[in-house]
Amino acid sequence: MYSISPWLPSLQLTSPWWTTMLLLGLLLVSLGKGAQSIGVCYGMLGNNLPDPQEVVNLYRSNNINRMRLYYPDDKAFSALKGSNIDVILDVPREALQDLASDKSAAAQWVEINIRRHWPDVKFRYITVGNEVIPTPSNDYSLAQYVHPAMENIHEAISSAGLQDSIKVSTAVLMRVLEKSSPPSEGSFANEANNYMGEIVSFLKRTGAPLLANVYPYFAYVGDSGINLEFALFKSAPDGQSQYQNLFDAMVDALYSALEKAGGPNVKIVVSESGWPSLGGKGASIENAQTYNSNLIKHVPQGTPKRPGEIETYIFAMFNENGKGGEETERNFGLFYPSKEPVYQIQFS
Repeated sequence: MYSISPWLPSLQLTSPWWTTMLLLGLLLVSLGKGAQSIGVCYGMLGNNLPDPQEVVNLYRSNNINRMRLYYPDDKAFSALKGSNIDVILDVPREALQDLASDKSAAAQWVEINIRRHWPDVKFRYITVGNEVIPTPSNDYSLAQYVHPAMENIHEAISSAGLQDSIKVSTAVLMRVLEKSSPPSEGSFANEANNYMGEIVSFLKRTGAPLLANVYPYFAYVGDSGINLEFALFKSAPDGQSQYQNLFDAMVDALYSALEKAGGPNVKIVVSESGWPSLGGKGASIENAQTYNSNLIKHVPQGTPKRPGEIETYIFAMFNENGKGGEETERNFGLFYPSKEPVYQIQFS
């Protein structure tokens, strides 16, 4: 599913050897870019997980060059130093109100969790709240603090001269959309619109992406009309539909919503996506391996609406026995806590 450059056939090369070498070189570039598009979320909700240094070593041995952390952790920061792994760092929900109301608290948070570790730890994004923006099925009172906390964190990052290296954003659920089908009609729900206007304006002004947790699995489970193969990137092109997989349709619906909210040039980073290997409808090792393998191959291509690389983070590195909810929630990992792979998957 990697594409060779469209101008290649027009080259006037007389030597088959040079043609072969050029094809190989371009393919290797594409493969390298694909590996760079993918990160993995490092969740820590388990009482049997490896030490952070072992985890970082596991990332590096598997050519995983990007990580998402859900809260500051000094042991993880220490392990990450010099690793050259790009990091998304979340601001925990419990800190949002203080950071929104007090610029000095935001400056202190950035000093303790970013500046003390930079540049030995390569922070890429700061996520101010994960799934805090309300949807028709929830009403988080913390949503009011997201945008002001983003502003204060950004100001602190800018004061440190790091605004070009580290972008500030927030992560949303797909349920922030009122309408998602067809993708061109994607729009934010009224509950989300109360907050997304200011957030989209902030992202436009600072050049930051919107982070989105995109799970075709949950859409498949919740809608009996969704075909499993469509969710697993296994649909055969039929020459009629613009969309051959659910992931693209979901991401493009969110892009349509951003356009309607005044952010046509705001980029999306998929901050979570994955498939469980156990515990519910469609949850199996085979399907999880298929989804994540196809996701890795697909993200360099982009979507019909936005061709080009989609930076994407697979959830998650490990099965986490401390997570609540359905059994599937504890079985999204690529690895068991023993560091043995749940299934084979290649990142490069």
